[in-house]
Formats: sequence, C-alpha cells, structure tokens
Amino acid sequence: MQDMDAVYRQHFRMVYQYLMSLTHQPDVAEELAQETFCQAVSSIHRYDGSCKITTWLCAIAKNQYLSYLRKHPLHEDLTDTEAELPHTPSAEQEALSSAGKMELLQCLHQFQEPYREVIYLRVFGNLSFREIGQIMGQSENWARVMFYRGKERLRKELNQHEK
Repeated sequence: MQDMDAVYRQHFRMVYQYLMSLTHQPDVAEELAQETFCQAVSSIHRYDGSCKITTWLCAIAKNQYLSYLRKHPLHEDLTDTEAELPHTPSAEQEALSSAGKMELLQCLHQFQEPYREVIYLRVFGNLSFREIGQIMGQSENWARVMFYRGKERLRKELNQHEK
C-alpha cells in the first residue's frame, strides 16, 4: 500500500471531481473529499487490494455523500455551479461536446439516477466500466448498459434542443 500522503496527492483531484459531479457545490465537495480521505486513513486496514485504490476511494466518497444527504435533507442543487466542473477530455466527452459544455451539463443535470452518476463517473472521472460497476455495487455490463442508454437519451435531448 502506498503512503497515504502520496495517495492523497495523487487522487484528491479525482475524488473532488467525483463529489462535484454529485453535489454541484464546490465547498461541499471539498469538505466531503477531506472527510473521504480521513475515513480512508482510519479504515486503511480494510483495504485488501482487490480493487483499484480509486475505486475504493470513490466508494468511500459515495458513502460520505449519502451520509451528508441524510444529515442535510434540504440539499439544494445549484444549476449554475455545474459550469464550474473541471474539463477532463475523454472520447465520450469529445463526441458529445458539439452541443457546447453548458447545454450538455444542463441537459445531463435533468437525468435521473443512475444514468447521471454513471455518465459523470465515465466522462468526468475517467473511470472504467468495471470501476463504475464496483462503485455502484453492480456489474461491469450494467455500467456499460446504463452509460449507453444515458448517452442515447442525452443525444436525443440535445437534438430536440437544436430544433
């Protein structure tokens, strides 16, 4: 296992981006990312190496986010903070970028779970389908299907907006 300080430096940005995709609030995402790494340090003895460290950290981050939602039931999504999401190029993102980042994010924000989270993890988190499946407690194939369906729905929504 790597030194936790090195793990923090190497993976903080990815965990933060993942939490931003869930919260759409920079302050909350930062706080939850910090809590994620605190939890990771205290439970490092449970990390057995059976999955990538990023998968393990995202699972902890998701649990931190769900805990936050339980404590803050009046959680408010702020649509204008979506424009602040960091740009991480990927094949999927480049293929969908013709509609413009803002329109894409606004459209994606309207999606229901699990489509929205799967697309965020794939496009902004650059995670594999296997890692997405592990984070969400599903199979790799399930993650592929959810991503494909979400991408098709996104394509239809963007085409309707162009008309």
